[in-house]
Formats: sequence, C-alpha cells, structure tokens
Amino acid sequence: MINKDDLIRYFSDGEKTPGSEKIGTEHEKFVFSKKDLSLIPYDGEQSIVKIFDKFIDLGWKPIKEQKNIIALKKNGASITLEPGGQFELSGAPLDSVHETCIEINNHLEITKSIEEDQNIGFLGIGFLPDGSFDTVPRIPKKRYSEIMTPYMKKLGGLGLEMMYQTCTVQANFDFTSEEDMRRKVKIGTAIQPIVTGLFANSPFKDGKLNSFQSYRSFVWTQTDDNRTGLIPSMLQPSFSYEEYVDYVLNVPTYFIVREENYIDCTKYTFKEIMDGKFKEIDPEELILKDWETHVSTIFTEVRLKSYIEMRGADAGGYKSLCALPAFWAGLIYCNSCIDEVMELTNKWSYEEINRFKTDVAKIGLNAKIENQTGWDIAKKLLDSSSRGLSSRSKTNSYGDDETIHLDYLFQIVDSQESQATKSIKSYMNEDNLDIKRLYKTESF
Repeated sequence: MINKDDLIRYFSDGEKTPGSEKIGTEHEKFVFSKKDLSLIPYDGEQSIVKIFDKFIDLGWKPIKEQKNIIALKKNGASITLEPGGQFELSGAPLDSVHETCIEINNHLEITKSIEEDQNIGFLGIGFLPDGSFDTVPRIPKKRYSEIMTPYMKKLGGLGLEMMYQTCTVQANFDFTSEEDMRRKVKIGTAIQPIVTGLFANSPFKDGKLNSFQSYRSFVWTQTDDNRTGLIPSMLQPSFSYEEYVDYVLNVPTYFIVREENYIDCTKYTFKEIMDGKFKEIDPEELILKDWETHVSTIFTEVRLKSYIEMRGADAGGYKSLCALPAFWAGLIYCNSCIDEVMELTNKWSYEEINRFKTDVAKIGLNAKIENQTGWDIAKKLLDSSSRGLSSRSKTNSYGDDETIHLDYLFQIVDSQESQATKSIKSYMNEDNLDIKRLYKTESF
C-alpha cells in the first residue's frame, strides 16, 4: 500500500544534480489525406498503422494495447496518439536546444518520406481548422473510448473538442531541489499567458474565423475545471511537493488500470480511493504506478511530474517547435533570469493573471496586465531568455549558441503579429477560409 510520503517522494525523487538538467519537447500534429484533406483513420490503406509500420522498420519498438499498436519507443523518445489520431513525438531528455531541434528535424524527415509514400500531410496548428467533432477519426485506446470520452460528455463544455480537435507543443525541464522547483513553477505560472500569446495559432474552426487568437487555449478553459488552468498555490512562496500532492489527491480519478482493464473511478478522488471509499479498489493494492497515471491526467498549464511541463502553447511549424524550449530554457536554467521574471511579475495576483490569460486567448498580446501590453512584457522576457541562453554557451557545429532559436519569437514581437494573425491575413478571403492553401502552405 502507498501512503502520502510515497506520493511526495515521487516528486522529490525527480530532483537532478545541478548541471545535469535536461530539455524535453513534445509536439502534436494532425495527419491528413492530401486527396480530400480529411484526417486519416487509425487502420486501413492510408492510416496511422501504415505510418507506424514505417517507424517500426526504422527500429522503433511498438507498444500494444491488446492487438492494437498505440505507441512506439526508441532511445528515450516515444510516439503516441491523442484521441483523434493527433500524432505526438515526445522527445528524449537532451542537453541543449540544438539537440532537441535535431531530434525534431530527424523526426520530420521521416514523416516527410512517409508523406510522399502515403500521399498524406502533417499539419501543426492549435485547432483543427475545418471539420467537426463528428468527422474526426477515433483511436482504439481504452482510456479514451471507455473513460475520458464518456466523462467529457457528462461534463458538457468543450472537453470533446479538446480531446479530438486540438494540438499543442510543450517543453519539459528539470529541477534540482524543492526550492528550485518552487521558483520555476512560479514564473511558469505567471508568464504562461505570454507564451500562449507568442504561440497563438488557432484562429479557425469549421472553416471560419472563431474570434480567438488561441481557440485551443479557450477550449481548455471549458474542459474540466478540476484539473485544468493555473493553480493559485503555484504562485505562493510556500508552494511545496506536499501542497501539490494535496491538490492532486483531491482531483477526481479517471481510472485505475488492472490487467489492461480500465476501472472507471470518475466519481472518486484519489484520496477517497486511498481511504477505501471506492469498493472496487482495495487501497492495500494501490501502487505508485497508479499515482503516476493519475498525475498524468492533471492538465494544468504548468504540470509537475518528476520534471516540470510547460503546456500553454498552440502547435505550430518547425521554427516554433524549436523556439518554445529555447524561450523556456533561457529563463528556467538561469537563476538571475528567474530573479528578473520574479521582479517583473511579483505584484501580479492570481486573479489578474487568470484574466490576462483569458484576454490573451481572445485578442493575443494586445491584452494588458498592470497597464503593460503583452507585447511589452514578451520583449522583456525574450531579452532575459536571450541572456540566459548566451550564458549557457552551448553551441552547434557552426558555432551558434542557442539564442538563434529565439529569432522566430523576436520576429513575432517586432512585427506584433502572431502566427494566428498572419494566417488570418494569408488564408481568409472575406468570410471564406482557403483551406487548401492553408494545408498546403502550413503543413510540415
């Protein structure tokens, strides 16, 4: 049987030795048929399974649920599927932004060869620009079909859109102590709205404008209030592993897995299951893997595991996939930069940050907090991140340091045009969205 100390230790055991911290990047993309721009199904002649076959030929190991391949693994990286077939690369923990960009590039080289062979395309964008929930294929993964989809239907809101019609990119970072974790999650929580604005890339829905810069971000606010958004306690100087454990313990549990069977636990928090209130689960038989699985179903903008996930960005093109880990690494792995962000954001209340987050999803970095526009704050943060990356002195084979990966974001701030704004200008003709040109131009 596990106890609370075990749950706390799950996080504290994630502490790394100073100087050994890594960077991880995860990105999702839609996979579509070039014949009619529809999303490809899981199985068939033109399908996810056929894509998996190509990766398996290159040495990726299949992970199965019953007879279905649901993921692949190789060299510390994995490829997984979101409910609507969104194709996700979860990269290995790497030493530099240069390395994570090489990893992404190598992955995209493989998908490019598959594109030509299968007549398919891969699109990085925050929300499916055309087609409704009913047109999206379903992935045969039990946690989606048996638990999460029915649960989202019960909740109402936009949970099904989140599951089946959104794509994101996130960056993952290590911490070296509880205090180091506290500082990193605090600045992560405070400036997530800026990241949402910088990477806003979901202005379309059903072939029309949806009135948002990041509709994906808005969808998450209408998904599941128990496990999404920003956590107020992460802004407090007292935030601790135990405080996070207390939060996660009181979130309803999606499921417990036993012998590949998913037991629906949605009426009970993890604490209630540990206390024996759910008669189908013997609390004596709970193991740390059950806790780890539950933690992975917390979908806050900053999520704590044995590392820290920054989750507030829309999916985008190649340059954006390198820019996100670069932006965060420059701040997160530079103590003086964290101090600068603290000084910038210390007076911001949770209520102000949350309102700012809501405004940014709607109007981007034109939104204001403390009488400053998002653009002004973003420029300050980029300058700090650039200094932080320079101080890391990690160069590529050409002698460039990691600051080159911020160029994409500096261009956005200098022009004060997000990718969402650029796409609206490029692909909207009066009230009509040029879907064919969008897919052709923006796909990898």
